[in-house]
Amino acid sequence: MSLLNPRILRFDSIDSTNLEAMRQARAGAAEGLCVVAREQTMGRGRLDRSWQSPKDAGLYFSIVLRPRLETSAWPLITLMTALAVRDALLRSSGVRADIKWPNDVCVNERKLCGVLAETVDTKIGPAAIVGIGINLKADSLPPTVYDLATSVEAVAGVKPDSVGVLAELLKAIGERYDLLQSPQGSEHTIREWCANSSYAFDRQVRVALENDTFEGTTRGLEADGALRVETAGGKMRFVRAGDVNALRATR
Repeated sequence: MSLLNPRILRFDSIDSTNLEAMRQARAGAAEGLCVVAREQTMGRGRLDRSWQSPKDAGLYFSIVLRPRLETSAWPLITLMTALAVRDALLRSSGVRADIKWPNDVCVNERKLCGVLAETVDTKIGPAAIVGIGINLKADSLPPTVYDLATSVEAVAGVKPDSVGVLAELLKAIGERYDLLQSPQGSEHTIREWCANSSYAFDRQVRVALENDTFEGTTRGLEADGALRVETAGGKMRFVRAGDVNALRATR
């Protein structure tokens, strides 16, 4: 039985589930408070990018977590969440997804889900706000992103049961979160992420940082979840922020 006790707040339309979860956390919300919306008018992704959130087209979800972890391990929450999404999609829809560092869940190199983890200071201590956006319906994606994104419906061949997806997601987050906070939980989470991501080892990638771009081969993760990338000269670089894209598919 998970230590996480989810409580769901549902909205027809909201600016952003992450923003609402932040507001709730600042107001003292307990760990496990979830915000679910049918539509977001200001959905956000990593690096302040917008996230298209048409009504009933996806699962738009955020949860308040109050981790009992060293601050240095908090970046692993993003990796843990991506694993939970992968678990939930496999159980609910039979979809076997890949994880692109650090927070995209993909099928055939096309984005199916994004994860956005943010921190917020509250009166009862810092909280992690974890947002998840899953593309559910095939007709929800504009033609301009067909080569970059996909949906559960397109991959599974049937319309997904959003209630079932959410139920499996809550269960998987509870399992993965408990595991992360257990003894050796960080090491286990990193091993699991590496075992379920084609980006972990020997992947040729291009990394775009704020003021730099380079290419190299992935060599696993650091203890804080940073991606190790070995450049052509044999130098090891550690990526903690930025965009990582595959130069060629390996599977």
